[in-house]
Amino acid sequence: MTKVPIYDLNSSKIGKIDLPEVFFTPFRPDIIHKAHLALSSHKIQPQGRDPMAGKKTSASTYNPPTGRGISRVPRVKGERNPRSGQAAGIASVVKGRQAHPPRSEKRIRKEINKKERWLATASSIASSANRELVALRGHKISKIPTIPLVISDGVQSIEKAKDLRNLFEKLGLDEDLDRAAGKKKTRSGKPRIRGRTKRTAKGPLIVVAEDRGVGRAARNLPGVDLALAKDLSVLHLAPGSHPGRLVLWSESALKSFNKTLMEVVRKFAI
Repeated sequence: MTKVPIYDLNSSKIGKIDLPEVFFTPFRPDIIHKAHLALSSHKIQPQGRDPMAGKKTSASTYNPPTGRGISRVPRVKGERNPRSGQAAGIASVVKGRQAHPPRSEKRIRKEINKKERWLATASSIASSANRELVALRGHKISKIPTIPLVISDGVQSIEKAKDLRNLFEKLGLDEDLDRAAGKKKTRSGKPRIRGRTKRTAKGPLIVVAEDRGVGRAARNLPGVDLALAKDLSVLHLAPGSHPGRLVLWSESALKSFNKTLMEVVRKFAI
């Protein structure tokens, strides 16, 4: 077993802890990518159009369609009405239907085997303990003493963003925090129309066994996320399916890993 130091809220070493077996799972980027695609599709809401949209009209093609000096598109029936004679009921005309509208029946949810999902989570956890992978993902880790970084359970009770940032500075996480806060991209096009105007880089992830207020503090720091150990998934540990996220573990979080996860690691981590 490999031991890693535990730090208190003043960045002083107060002991050591054995790394759980899950941290030695082989690196499987293929399964991580597959799991991320499947899990991210679960958040997509199906949407579509009324099948009769743009087709609720009396429009029909003239018979015979030729010899009138006009195009052969279907036209609204009637006389002495502004709509009469106007093209309707087909795509590419004013007030016509869409050519290929989205359909709510489309299957956008992707499934993944339970054991594959567990293995992807285990491999993502292991990649967060690999210093090279963490640096390759873009995190600033030159001042961080150890990876994985374990801190006492006092971090779970931090309620103010100011106190949490002070802790990050003591542990050497301030460089990565500034990197995430400085990378804000203003998006244009469809994302902007739909309210997704800005995109912020991902910073450190805090994993705790119990949220006693640190969630409120973390949400006020750009790029910082919080997750409970029992709810960990590839979406937390490998955003965008890119493993190697910088993670700050609480002491109790390392002790609360699901037994099922360990069993899957022993059986399928080949």
